[in-house]
Amino acid sequence: MRAMVYSRAGGPDVLRLVDREEREPGPGEVRVRIAVSGVNPTDWKSRSGTEPQGDQVPDQDGAGVVDAVGEGVDLAVGTRVWVWDAAYQRPDGTAQESTVVPAKQAVPLPDGASFDLGAALGIPALTAHLALRAADPEGLPLGPGALEGRTVLVAGGAGAVGHAAIELAVWSGARVITTVSSPAKAALARAAGAHEVVDYRAEDATARIRELAPDGVHLVAEVNPNANAELDGEVLAPGGTIAVYATDTPDPLSFQVRPFMGKNLRWRFLLTYTASGAEKDAAVAGVRAAVEAGALRIGEAAGLPVTRFPLERTGDAHAAVEAGTTGKVLIDV
Repeated sequence: MRAMVYSRAGGPDVLRLVDREEREPGPGEVRVRIAVSGVNPTDWKSRSGTEPQGDQVPDQDGAGVVDAVGEGVDLAVGTRVWVWDAAYQRPDGTAQESTVVPAKQAVPLPDGASFDLGAALGIPALTAHLALRAADPEGLPLGPGALEGRTVLVAGGAGAVGHAAIELAVWSGARVITTVSSPAKAALARAAGAHEVVDYRAEDATARIRELAPDGVHLVAEVNPNANAELDGEVLAPGGTIAVYATDTPDPLSFQVRPFMGKNLRWRFLLTYTASGAEKDAAVAGVRAAVEAGALRIGEAAGLPVTRFPLERTGDAHAAVEAGTTGKVLIDV
């Protein structure tokens, strides 16, 4: 089968197309014939910054069809699935014609949901779910009414995680405010379902958000804490939560502590790979239910435009994500 691999850390040029033997699934595993692989920032960062042990196939997310199952697996051959964390602490990601994963990491995909959507779930949607549940100690799956009465601020609503956070929050009954950096991104955030969109380059974002939510927002899904800490502290309601799932700088996070103390605010830092098993299971269940309800969508009309590449151009796909391409970058396997 065809597979993209790299055997040393570096730029996109370290990726090469090879022919390798398919692996048979062991007990508790399934083999998935990958149709579409999804690319996330974590994929190019891992490729460029972590030395692999032997040949590494990149990309955590994908979608396809189960074509072999190991002992003790209930999934039937022929089941359409979406795959998450395929390459986490494993050599076999989704940038290849088939991959073997633990059965729990292959989630049934309804017939009405495209492989493109399935490949766009994984890291973005699970991260968004974890962020939206960051203030809830039970960490239950999201669903209709789960966030009723809450106002959520999604920083960077045109990004892949921001898009999923908007859709999941709206589906769960929250009022959603989001920030963006341009009119084009504002249009995408509105298409995703955001109730209010604030262009932070065109207006005073803090003043506008306080106008839209005079009693404060309950939770911030934060992509850039270094730039937004002061804003978050200003717009959060007492007892509110900042759920940080990314940063665009290696610089330390610095902010005035007293304003956060006065409101009894909390910071919650998230990494989907190392989330607790209970939280991750709840996120998978919530995302699966949202897909089945048609609440998660893909495509420009849904606010998540797609840029696609063939398998042999996986390096170009990684470069596109690193360059900040808006929407979702997919690889046709």
